Order: sequence, then C-alpha cells, then structure tokens
Amino acid sequence: MIKSSLTKLSIVNAEYYAYHGVKAEEKKLGGKYEVDLDLHYDATDAILSDDVKNSLNYEEALFCVSEVINGVENYDLVETICNDILGSLMDKFPLLITATVKVRKFAVPLRRVIGYIEAEQTMNRINE
Repeated sequence: MIKSSLTKLSIVNAEYYAYHGVKAEEKKLGGKYEVDLDLHYDATDAILSDDVKNSLNYEEALFCVSEVINGVENYDLVETICNDILGSLMDKFPLLITATVKVRKFAVPLRRVIGYIEAEQTMNRINE
C-alpha cells in the first residue's frame, strides 16, 4: 500500500509596517499588518532526512512575504497583497501543494471603530 500525507506548516502573526491602502494618507503614513501562512506540502523527504534542504523553509517563506508587502509596489487592496504573496510562494516552492494566506490591516481609517480588516485567500497547485 502506498501512503501519502501532507504536512501543514503554519506561520502566525508575522508583523510588518507597510504603506498600502486606497487613501493617500495610508500610502504616506503606513500602518501595521499581520500575515498568517498555512503551507501544505509532502514533507516525507524532509522528515526522513531531517534536512532543511528537503523541507519548505519557513525563513524563505517569510522572505517571500516581505518582498511583496515591503516591496516597491504599493497596493490598494489587501486582497491583491494576498494574491501576490501566494503567487510568490507557489513560484518559490515546487513542493507546495496548497497555501492559505491571511493579511490583517490595523488602524484602518474609517469612521468606525474596528480591530482590523482581514483578507484570506487559498491557492492550490494544479498538476499538469
């Protein structure tokens, strides 16, 4: 019998200060963001070898997030930030099968009191 399993690697509450938003003052003053990642991959080789070279390296995953959220491009929508992070992760890690990204934006300039707004997106690799 052939056994297959997926490992979920989670990164929770990675904090960033970034300059995104629809309003000009958001892009000028910036604000706090948090990012969560759930990364699903077959970790069999990593587990058997106990070698980071065979794993989905979470430090490199956080680098992908940083390149998007603190990169040169300013985004209007947190949905676009999620999508670009997912695309970067899928490009970087061929082992990655499914990924979910949550992006939380704090101190949103609204005429309401809210804790944060959040966008969540999931992407699956399609075997070709």
